[in-house]
Amino acid sequence: MGLAGQEKLKAARVLVVGAGGLGCPVLQYLVAAGVGNIGIVDDDTVDITNLHRQILYSANDVGKNKAITAVEKLSILNPFIQLTAYPDHLTAENAAELINSYDLVIDGSDNFETRYLVNDFCVELNKPFVFGSILRFEGQVSVFNYQNGPTYRCLFPDAEEGDNCAEAGVIGILPGIIGTYMANEAIKIITGIGEPLSGKLLVINTLANSHSVFQFSRTAATFSGQSPTTPAVHSELHADNSEMSYDEFEALQQSDPEQVLLVDVREYYEFEADNFGGENIPLSDIPESISTFPAGKKVVFYCNSGKRSLQAAKLLAQSGYEGQTFWAQRW
Repeated sequence: MGLAGQEKLKAARVLVVGAGGLGCPVLQYLVAAGVGNIGIVDDDTVDITNLHRQILYSANDVGKNKAITAVEKLSILNPFIQLTAYPDHLTAENAAELINSYDLVIDGSDNFETRYLVNDFCVELNKPFVFGSILRFEGQVSVFNYQNGPTYRCLFPDAEEGDNCAEAGVIGILPGIIGTYMANEAIKIITGIGEPLSGKLLVINTLANSHSVFQFSRTAATFSGQSPTTPAVHSELHADNSEMSYDEFEALQQSDPEQVLLVDVREYYEFEADNFGGENIPLSDIPESISTFPAGKKVVFYCNSGKRSLQAAKLLAQSGYEGQTFWAQRW
């Protein structure tokens, strides 16, 4: 990227939301790269159970605020940049002021509420943001609101409840892998090199060593006329990929069972542990499996939260599939 690229890094102002598993590698690489001004938002404290994945900290830091501790450690790594700790929880009351002070936001949070909050204020303030998510052995990376590109709500239109790392666990190296990808996306955006993951969701499965990229586009509306942080309903999306209730599925099975194809899009180990029946095609395998879906069927995808099943329904519908696609949370 040359001297010009390095100068862009030095002039950049980046806000990192969350100094946990994802935030640690993001911060370490951006600080080492020479990003000139970095803000760190996190009101949580270091816990001994964090240390296998939050490698910026040590056992001596247990009980300390993550944002403040991160600044202390990162200042040793690179004393020539400006680091600011915000030991606060990101809320609708402080998000606008914090986000508006920076050029780029990196979301390393671990809950849907914060992700939608970051998205909505980034859209309102016209700021791009880099997204990362991890669970068990699988991670996701994308870039939202970049040069009028798709937003987080375009991919995940409705707030969902699902497992997080604290409940379901995560292999310790996964945040390092995904966080490094996130830092790479940030550097590309800042310096103007390469092709950022705008309109693309990168899914990495560390058990299968698989990398899949799913494409998506910006929907007609971002907030559907609602205020930021209020879940918007994208009717145009659901019109083509309808959510199906258990009663609707049961009625369909009774009336026309030969035309129904039920597909569990969770990972194989999740399906083997407990399932509702049907075929098992993990979300990461859907793109290469599209040609195997029999034409004219009513395909019902399902997973625990509805997040992966909605993505699968969108992928199949966008491929020109001759049939109907539905998605469902596990009944």
